[in-house]
Amino acid sequence: MRLTIERIRTLVLIAGVLLVIALGAFLTVGRWRSPFNRRDLPKKLGVDIQQEANGFTHAEFHAGHALFRITASKVEQLKNSRYRLHSVTIEMYGSDGGGTDRIEGSEFEYDQQAGVAKATGPVEITLDRLPTADAAPGKKPQPHENQATRPKDQQPDRQIHVKTVGLTFNQNSGVATSANHVEFDLPQASGSAMSASYDSQGGKLVLAGSVELNTQRGPDPVKVKAQRAEFDRDAYTCALVAATAAYRHGDARAEEANIRFREDGSAEQLDATRGFVLTTAKGGKVAAPTGSMHFDKQSQPISGHLDGGIALDSDQSGRTLHGTAPSADLQFASGLLRRVHMERNVRFDSDEQTDGGGVSFRAHRVWTSPVADLEFREAGKGQVDLDSIHGIGGVEVTSESQRGSAPAARARMTADDMKGLFGENSALSSMTGVGHAMLEQTTETGTRQTSRGDRVEARFNQTRGTGSKLAPKTAATPNSAAQIDSATVIGNVVLTQQAATQPGGAVPPLLRATAQRADYEGAGQLLHLTGSPHVDDGGITLDAEKIDIARASGDALAHGSVKGTWFGSKASGLGAQGPAHVVADEAQLHQATNEATFRGNARLWQQANSVAAPLIVLDRNRQTLVARTTDPANPVKVVLVSTGGVSAAKGAKSGAPSVVRVRGGDLKYSDAERKAVLRGGVLRRVVAETADATTRADEVDLILLPAGNHAGAGSGTGQVDRMTAQGNVSIDSETRRGTGEKLEYSSERAEYVLTGTAANPPRMTDPTRGTVTGESLIFNSRDDSVNVEGGQHATTTETTAPKQP
Repeated sequence: MRLTIERIRTLVLIAGVLLVIALGAFLTVGRWRSPFNRRDLPKKLGVDIQQEANGFTHAEFHAGHALFRITASKVEQLKNSRYRLHSVTIEMYGSDGGGTDRIEGSEFEYDQQAGVAKATGPVEITLDRLPTADAAPGKKPQPHENQATRPKDQQPDRQIHVKTVGLTFNQNSGVATSANHVEFDLPQASGSAMSASYDSQGGKLVLAGSVELNTQRGPDPVKVKAQRAEFDRDAYTCALVAATAAYRHGDARAEEANIRFREDGSAEQLDATRGFVLTTAKGGKVAAPTGSMHFDKQSQPISGHLDGGIALDSDQSGRTLHGTAPSADLQFASGLLRRVHMERNVRFDSDEQTDGGGVSFRAHRVWTSPVADLEFREAGKGQVDLDSIHGIGGVEVTSESQRGSAPAARARMTADDMKGLFGENSALSSMTGVGHAMLEQTTETGTRQTSRGDRVEARFNQTRGTGSKLAPKTAATPNSAAQIDSATVIGNVVLTQQAATQPGGAVPPLLRATAQRADYEGAGQLLHLTGSPHVDDGGITLDAEKIDIARASGDALAHGSVKGTWFGSKASGLGAQGPAHVVADEAQLHQATNEATFRGNARLWQQANSVAAPLIVLDRNRQTLVARTTDPANPVKVVLVSTGGVSAAKGAKSGAPSVVRVRGGDLKYSDAERKAVLRGGVLRRVVAETADATTRADEVDLILLPAGNHAGAGSGTGQVDRMTAQGNVSIDSETRRGTGEKLEYSSERAEYVLTGTAANPPRMTDPTRGTVTGESLIFNSRDDSVNVEGGQHATTTETTAPKQP
């Protein structure tokens, strides 16, 4: 918005002040009333004419001071009590004898019976006032003193000259009129009118018909026009009808205006009714049914009030603005507008239309508030720019923007107290809301994001880089000033984000986050949460030192001391019941795939089951867990609860829970299959450790008990039911070592079954008993026995030896 409302001081005030002074002088405002309103003047003129036909001088004194002096070079007595005066000069003085006003004409005709005096030719009036400061102390100008004979240092600081033809004065009514063209000159202005009349008894001056005034405001010309001007001498007021003031930067209009003056002639107050309009050359406009202005002694505006429903409009640089309010108060400094206070349902609508790089952009913004204050700054050359807007009592700003044919993006910002700052060309640069502050945005894809906090700061049209894993990979396009480039939410931040539902798809989960601070980066479409940030997307919660959320996709990236919890009916983790907990250096939530990725010293546990790896990925749709490593020194580690497997010789109860520890290069767990598969990967081998044995193989599969199936008293869900190792299998149990191609372990039977191929049958080596081989070797950990099966007729060789304590 760029409204040069400061031009109000060049409004009808110019017409009122200068026209009234000029034409008031011409028609002898105040001063002329005394000499022309004397009913015995014709009688005096008649006596004098009879006494001096070829020369005339008459002076009137009061209390030793001259009131006026009339001189004429010749007097002629006409028929019917009429007289003709030639080369007439009438000089009028102030009450103290100072100052001189003169009326000069080549010929005056006076009708004694009708009481009418008329100038039959041109008339020129000169108003001359010596300033009090220029007069010598105690000195009083003498009646006979002529302006031309005064010392140069006592020449008047201003003169007003008025010219007309056919001036008529009726001594009975006290009205002087001129139906002819009137022209006047001031020290810094000139003007004209079609006619004028002055009621000397009532002190009313009326100017009618094409009243014009031409003056300067610095180097710029100003033209003031009015259909009618009426001046009340006693009340020090001037009423104007259909007044306009045109200048280089715009114009001002008022259907009816009334100006009140001080005794020194300076304007004090202007009241406009029946419509007040101010426009600028750059498309600014302010209008109101009624308005008033107050001026200082230099006739500079100091304050004003507009009422009855004001409208502010601006159209420049592809940006339009329309503001409304029932009333407004104006404040000025050095004649320039500085502040506008608006009350009761304030509203501003702005629209922007641009076309850059073949892509059109449009934006619409609306500001509403109970109260608003507009601050202006000086822009040079007598103009001002909008500097800020401040609203209280509950402010709402909404916007809608669209690039090309893409879907529209929407935003809404609310707060108890809000302030907007404007930059070059009055373009909005920032907006700050305090108290119950809220920023709501809807992207082109339909994702809706709402941020609440104690304070919201939004900045517009600033170029920034992305530099984030979540930033879009598409080429950046220039932002419009109508789009939020960056924003900050401070104090008790609550964020919610809801992705749009795709046709035929399920409703995406609602993401909710809390923090002490949130910073929005428009270029990268990211929201950075700091200050104990916490994110909950309905299935997983994240806590970290910092969390980034992508506005478009809803993805979240957590940094530093990450803690996550997978909960709800779909929480599987590693097959146990209850929430699964995760810690890591970094985590990322993918809304589209519903995956959660944890990197850097990641560890997940669910009840007694756990997995640790450099990378852990949870797929909540498929109910799977994937863990990987690329560093042999940092393998994937899995710990699962099992039943049995503890030798009775060790004093433990048969079937008591034990632990299976597995190391490998990668892990994939499926909750639907209740199966965990570990492969060697960069480690080449998988190592599985139970209480009884250590197994090495290319791959190890762990089958968990079905959900809800508890193997023994005191045991929980997620327990290992079977373990299968395949590929170059070796098993070590105390002093025994077995090799083969496949090993199957049953936690229920606490039994290991080792098999091989025909070319490479399984082998069991014992330092005491030698080597045993067969189609399969069965090792029972409870009694430390080994069964050997071979051939079509299974032959069992049982070797039993008590374990050393």
